Amino acid sequence: MKAWLLKDFGLANLEMGDVPTPVPQAGEMLVKVGAVSLNFRDKAIVDGIYEPHKVPKPLIPVSDAAGVVVAIGPGVTRFKVGDRVNSHLYSRWLDGTPAADEPEYCLGSPLPGGLAEYMILHEDRSVAAPANMTDEEASTLPIAALTAWYSLMDVAKLQPGQTMLVQGTGGVSIFAAQIAIAHGARVIATSSCDENLAKVKALGVSHGINYRRSPDWEQEVLELTDGKGVDVLVDVAGGDGLNKSVLATKVAGVITQVGFLTGQATPLQLMPLIFRQTTIRGIAVAPLTSFDRMNPFLTKHNIKPVIEQVYKFEDAVAAYEHLARGAFGKVVIKISE
Repeated sequence: MKAWLLKDFGLANLEMGDVPTPVPQAGEMLVKVGAVSLNFRDKAIVDGIYEPHKVPKPLIPVSDAAGVVVAIGPGVTRFKVGDRVNSHLYSRWLDGTPAADEPEYCLGSPLPGGLAEYMILHEDRSVAAPANMTDEEASTLPIAALTAWYSLMDVAKLQPGQTMLVQGTGGVSIFAAQIAIAHGARVIATSSCDENLAKVKALGVSHGINYRRSPDWEQEVLELTDGKGVDVLVDVAGGDGLNKSVLATKVAGVITQVGFLTGQATPLQLMPLIFRQTTIRGIAVAPLTSFDRMNPFLTKHNIKPVIEQVYKFEDAVAAYEHLARGAFGKVVIKISE
């Protein structure tokens, strides 16, 4: 089969090649990949800044895929040939709290990913792709949508009528806004781009803040919330901005830390954190059971993924370059019809 292989760190070392088509073993399925979507994690793996000591070479990258089952191994009963399925990043995290070694079993590194014509998925570590979504749309769910869902619904326990803030207009942030709005919450978004703020407001976001024009954006958040701050804040930026997130969140509010776009470390100011009694919760996607709860919600509320561009399989490098520039919503690579 054709597959993209990361032979060393750096996008110049991501090359198309021929590798043996894998054979499903007991409990496994061979999936013809229809589409994959890119996440910041995928870029960070290629760049060598995401647990580089755990990245095997060569590696078939990209964790998030949707496709059709074309062969099954012994004992498979949950799915059959012809079923459409989604991958799940943490291939062994099924329910409850994660085990300490969950990162050892992630698709797209260290396990092979979906940037190939075929991939192996275990029947117990896959979910049915929503019937009302194309493969391109469904491929956006395993990290971006599921991280947003888990952050808001399972961890922060967002309630209708509460206020939530999302940073930026990337995949996780757009899904978080869509889910929160469908759930009856008020959403504030930040971005450096007025055009993107206009787009996200068209989705139902109540207020947009350009953080370049308003570097003290947390003060604007306080003004919009009668001085209280938001109930829940989805932080995708990390870095020094986490201190502003604390100030923008209400007393006893929740910050879900899902990203590190501006840095993996920060000098956290402890006094505001202590006095505001803020909960900062690290989020590394979610268990499979959360995925099973999310998909019916997306279907019920007819939430469709926002995809900025779909690239051809042979143009995977250009898709990575697009992700590096930034995207409104998701960047997708179509593998097959």
